[in-house]
Order: sequence, then structure tokens, then C-alpha cells
Amino acid sequence: MKNSIAFLFLSLLVFTSCNSEKKTEKKPKLVVGIVIDQMRYDYLTRFADKYGEDGFKRILKNGFSLENAHYNYIPTYTAVGHTSIYTGTTPDNHGIIGNNWYDKFAKKWIYCVDDSTYTSVGSEKGGKKSPYRMQTTTITDQLRLAQNMNGKTISIAIKDRSAVLPGGHTANGAFWFEGNTQGKWITSSFYMNSLPTWASDFNSSEKVDEYLSKPWNTLYDINTYTESMEDDNAFETKFKGKDKPVFPYDIPSLKEKNGNYDMIKTTPAGNSFTTDFVKAAIIGENLGQSEYTDFLAISYSTPDYIGHQFGVASKEVQDNYLRLDRDLASLFSFLDTKVGKGNYTLFLTADHAVVQVPSYLQSQKIPAHYISSRKLKSYVNSITLKHFKSDKLVESISNFQVFLNKENIASLKLDANTVAQKIVDEVINFDKIYKAVTARTMQTTHFTSGILQKLQQGYNQKFSGDVLLIPLPSTLSSSYRTGTSHGSGYNYDTHVPIIFYGNGVKPGVSKKAYTVTDIAPTIANLLQIEFPNGTTGQIVDEALKK
Repeated sequence: MKNSIAFLFLSLLVFTSCNSEKKTEKKPKLVVGIVIDQMRYDYLTRFADKYGEDGFKRILKNGFSLENAHYNYIPTYTAVGHTSIYTGTTPDNHGIIGNNWYDKFAKKWIYCVDDSTYTSVGSEKGGKKSPYRMQTTTITDQLRLAQNMNGKTISIAIKDRSAVLPGGHTANGAFWFEGNTQGKWITSSFYMNSLPTWASDFNSSEKVDEYLSKPWNTLYDINTYTESMEDDNAFETKFKGKDKPVFPYDIPSLKEKNGNYDMIKTTPAGNSFTTDFVKAAIIGENLGQSEYTDFLAISYSTPDYIGHQFGVASKEVQDNYLRLDRDLASLFSFLDTKVGKGNYTLFLTADHAVVQVPSYLQSQKIPAHYISSRKLKSYVNSITLKHFKSDKLVESISNFQVFLNKENIASLKLDANTVAQKIVDEVINFDKIYKAVTARTMQTTHFTSGILQKLQQGYNQKFSGDVLLIPLPSTLSSSYRTGTSHGSGYNYDTHVPIIFYGNGVKPGVSKKAYTVTDIAPTIANLLQIEFPNGTTGQIVDEALKK
């Protein structure tokens, strides 16, 4: 009798344990992807003492953080980064090789998500967009396919490309902000023929006017911002109508001269405004409330605008991140309430990082440079004139890629590979060009490490140029000496945070080398669905509960 009771008790414990495990193994109701535009990894550590407990620190403490995660290709631009995160692969496969690039078939510069076959929805212009240039599927596509096209994908960002590309080819909705005189969230007829009621109501609320009616001053006493340089310095770009790039900023008086409604992009209010719209979407679309798993893709675009204008070491960038930390805390709390703790999984990363302002580095006696695009093109033309008696053999130079004019080369009975190789042999003598290779080298040589491997993984045989150039470290293609940019394969542009958090993720940290292309297969494995069809990344197994 005692043995029978003991057996029954043991069986009950096993049954209870199994049921408990099944509960914890339940798939999330919602996956949230957060991409912060232009976030360097060191923004997590530099400003850590001033972050609150419920934003970045919450997901660092309770999630899994990759401290040595990098982009593994060139160029590190916004469209390329968002695409690589969500496809799990690099530009050689997914086909998005820049924000803008020279289309050698159309013989013109193109924009990554422009698509004239669709119309604007919610505005007269700004909405003729689609993801058709992206050649592979995304994790958002795969989730919908795995659920027989059930479950919703909603993608939101101030920048159109940052909303369109993460949403994939099957998104139920992608929304972005049309500034200037519009001040509205809009979309494309690729997704729908009219804005949903919740989005129209949000636009009617005139929240954008509310945000732009307030000045931008520092969240805390500016004297406590010891992690950044003095406010009045020579390395930042001023707003039009303001004598110096210093706090406070009287946004209402500056608005008209700085793009009207576009002004919200360049102040931390843009992050809060985006968060408000995200919350409206969660409620309006009932995300996380069905039997299927939904996906919410969010990109915070404002940090990129502020970073470009003021630079890495500015008090404006520091204040932006302290305020963004609060916006994230508000979002996480909202998800807890509306979707439920334990019912969602999220990842947070960046689409690229950024270089310190080169002129600032120069002032600190650190090698840094500026390169003139006009002088570079003139130099390349002088090479072809010298060796082939023509300066009409180069069609365009785009994103440090040289596109040859194949028709002119053929008419002179020249060999395109010979022309390309001669350019490579001599352009290396141009000041500030560090490396140069031909497209033929990219096709016939396999690089396994270093900067040329990154160049190769960013080279797309169908779309890229005939000669590829790499400038010296800390070099910008610009004539301006204020503000900064990105695009290289050097650590300052490639090192970004990756944090997994929530359902299916165990707390921890890793110092192992990972790439941003590892995010999509990791989320796919967590959801037990197929990888995006071009995936080359690997599962971050140590981040997931067994």
C-alpha cells in the first residue's frame, strides 16, 4: 500500500513537472525586433551609470547579451543592415547593396525601396515603396509561411527603408513617417489601400505638433554629462537658424528652417513619437492576442539623425540615449501589460555603428581623413585616359565602387577586365585609398578573414561594380568637417549590441564572436520554423533555453 501511494505521488510529481515544462516551452505570442539606427556597442557601457533599471539594464540583466557581435560585410548602411538582420545573410545573397546605388542595368542611381508601381497611402507622396529589390525571404516572411499566412507582421520606423525591409515581402503593414509639411505616418498600396482606423486616428491626434512645441534641453543637469565632450565645440553641425550647436534648442523657432515636421527626426522626441505609434499599433492590430505568433518590427531612426549631425562624443548623442532608455522602459512595461510577461520574445540590435568625427580624431592626433569624391573620380578618369586614351570608360562611382561603361569599352575594342585591373593597379596610389580589387578577384578568390572577406560578402555579382575600393580607417567621403557617418568594415562601424530577451531566452552573456546574420536563424530556431531562404548565419545556441 505504501509503495502504491509512493508510486502515485511520484507519478503526480512527474506529470506536474512535465506540464510545467510544457508551459514554459510555449511559443511566444509576439516577437519584437528592435533596431536602433547607428548604435555603437559602447553606448551600452559609456552611459551605463546614468541608465535607469527598466530599459537597457532590464534586458541586459534578464536577457542574453552578445558583447562581441559585428557586421561581417561592407558597406554598413541602414538599408543593408536592416536587411541583413532580418534575412540572416549578407548583401552578396540578399541583393540590397546600399541605401542608394548605381543601377548598371537602368543606367541611373536608384533608392533601395522605391517602387513606382505602387501609390502612397495616407499622403500624396512618399509612399511609392516596396521590398521588391530584396532577393531573399526574411524571418518575418518565414513566420507567416510557417503559420499558413496566419499571424500578423507589422513594421514601423520613421525611415521608410527601415520599415519596408524588415517587414519582408508578406507584411500585413509597414508604416513610416512623412515629414516636411505632412507630419503623418503613411504606407504604400503594396500593403493596403487605406490606412487602418487606428493609424488615421493617431495622425489626427496631432501628437507630432505636441512634441515639436517643446524645447529640447538635457534630461539631467548638463554638467553631469561627463561622458561626452564640452557642449560648444567645432565638430558638430548646427541647426539652421542657430549660431552654435549647444543646449537648449528652441524647437518651435527652429522648426520652419529645419524641414518643418522633419525636425522631429533630429531630436529625442522622434523616439518617443515612434514609441507612441508602436503602442497604438499593438492595440489597433491586437498583436499578441491570437493563437498565432505575431511579429512587430521596430526601428528607432532618430539616433542616426542625431549621430550624423553631432557625432559620437556629443552631449546631444548622450542625452538622446538617456531619453531612449526611458522610451524603451515604457515600451517594455506596455508589452508586459498588453501582451503579458513571458508571452513575448524580443531582440535588440543596431543596423550599423559609426566613426568618431574625423576632425575630432585629428585634433587628438589620431589618424583620420576626408576624401573628395570629385577628386577620386577625376583621378580614376585620368588613369583610363593615360592607358586607354579615353576618360569616358567610367560610368559611375557609387559607395566606393567603380562601374565601367561597357559600351564605350567595347567600342574601343578594349577588354573590361584589363581596364578594371589597370584602375586597381593605379588607384591605390590615390591618397587615402587603402585597398582596391576587381570584381573578377571577388569572383575567383575566396577570402576567409580580414577586411577583404567583409568586402567580398558585401559584393553582389549581379548588382555591384567592376572595381571595389576601401579607404583608410576613419575616412569619410565628405568635404564637411562637422558631424560623422558610417559605411566601412572597420570595428567602429561593425561592433553593435545584440541582446535577446523574453520567452525562450536564458539570462547570460557571451564574449564569443558572432555576426548580426546570426539573429534570424536564432529566432527561427526558437520559434521552430524554417530559416529565411538565404540564411548564412548560425544559431546562437547558448542564448536559448534547452
